[in-house]
Amino acid sequence: MALQRRPPRRVVEEPYKINERIQARQVRVVGENVEQGIYDIQQARALAQAQNLDLVEISPNAVPPVCRIVDYSKFKYEQKKKQKEIKAKAQKVVIKEIRFGPNTDDHDFDFKLKHAISFLKEGAKVKAYVQFVGRAIVFKERGFQLLDRFAKGLEEHGKIEAEPKLEGKRMSMFIAPKVVAKK
Repeated sequence: MALQRRPPRRVVEEPYKINERIQARQVRVVGENVEQGIYDIQQARALAQAQNLDLVEISPNAVPPVCRIVDYSKFKYEQKKKQKEIKAKAQKVVIKEIRFGPNTDDHDFDFKLKHAISFLKEGAKVKAYVQFVGRAIVFKERGFQLLDRFAKGLEEHGKIEAEPKLEGKRMSMFIAPKVVAKK
């Protein structure tokens, strides 16, 4: 009979030191209903316990370290909320792809160029690529010419971020918008 192995328990590392985990001898105490100042660690813990709150080290690299007297679970919740807001405000880059063949005719080219212009006006990046199928790889020059013509058609709306380069059977280039549209 084989022994069953349990997966190891994951220990969640707390991002902040609290109460007894704070190592410093003296700390600068901040918080509501507390006189700001430098206290011995025992005094600071006593102040926190008197209010039924936690002593949380918020700036460990300061001299002396800065601690706040707060409810730790509420403090963690607010920190998570702030991180979510920062993440939500970060601009997400959208990449739209436009595919060509080495023998793409003028009408299809113009149609795809109009789409690329609308993508750039929305603020998205455009990845244009020429897909070589079968023996069409012998027409590499056509691919370069096609992507060069495409870049010239988008000159006033975007700038080339990556020059055309051949990777396997695909030649691609990136074009970024010049002015990002305000939403």
